[in-house]
Amino acid sequence: MIVKVPATSANLGPGFDTLGLSLSLYNRFEVSPSIVQSIRIDGEGSDIPKLLKDNNFIKIFKDVYRELGGETRDFTFYLKNEIPVSRGLGSSSAVVIGAIISAYEMLKVPYTRDLILSKAIKYEKHPDNITPAVNGGFNIAMIKNSKVFYIRHKIPNDIKAVVVIPNKAISTRYSRKTLPKQYSLHDAVFNISRSSMLTGVFLSKRWNLLKIAAEDRIHQDKRMALFPALFAVRKEALKRGALMSVLSGSGSTFLNICYRDDSSKLASSLSKKFGEFRVLELEFDNTGFNIE
Repeated sequence: MIVKVPATSANLGPGFDTLGLSLSLYNRFEVSPSIVQSIRIDGEGSDIPKLLKDNNFIKIFKDVYRELGGETRDFTFYLKNEIPVSRGLGSSSAVVIGAIISAYEMLKVPYTRDLILSKAIKYEKHPDNITPAVNGGFNIAMIKNSKVFYIRHKIPNDIKAVVVIPNKAISTRYSRKTLPKQYSLHDAVFNISRSSMLTGVFLSKRWNLLKIAAEDRIHQDKRMALFPALFAVRKEALKRGALMSVLSGSGSTFLNICYRDDSSKLASSLSKKFGEFRVLELEFDNTGFNIE
């Protein structure tokens, strides 16, 4: 049994902790009963010793497994990761979703996507990441009384993502400390108008409005100041045909959306300009998690 969970990009500029989408970059989690517990990690994170000694996937899997009535036993865990760690592409959300679903699948307990989200919000407080990881597509999400409410919309194939992944990680917890505790009414209204427009753009496919709809005054520039090269990435992407260029989650990855026909040219330009960073052309994922 292998659970495949996609990468996600959250916030999308003005939609702080609310808007997110899913990308065709995946972590695969394989769990099987064993006489002795063991863990193997291939791909992203395999060079981080802490993940072998103190792995969040195992913790959450065992929590949910026991909660569902599973008997104490050992397992072999094999994690094959494509999603970079601490780069704003939802690696932690993929772990949470993958662990919860693996426990349900191992015990053959029925579940729904809404049930998985209700479990996941206990471990990951940001619904803009976990919701697209579960549902795929473009998601508007919120929390009320500890329950996740969302609207999911399929992303058409006339647009693609070009992501720029720097060689420097940015901790979500640390980057949030750079944000002010109060905002002016003017800035609040500015972001409400943009996030509302951005939602409308995805629902109506009016991609020509993406650039102005993706403007933000709440978090991006303050977080980008931790890694000033990101300002150059945004400027170059918009210059070379990106319809929008925003910080992915808390960074350091930058998400660029462009017309499908422009993706190769945009990716090539960004690769030449920022040779020390990784640049990927990605489809949008409209499926969410999958059992292989």
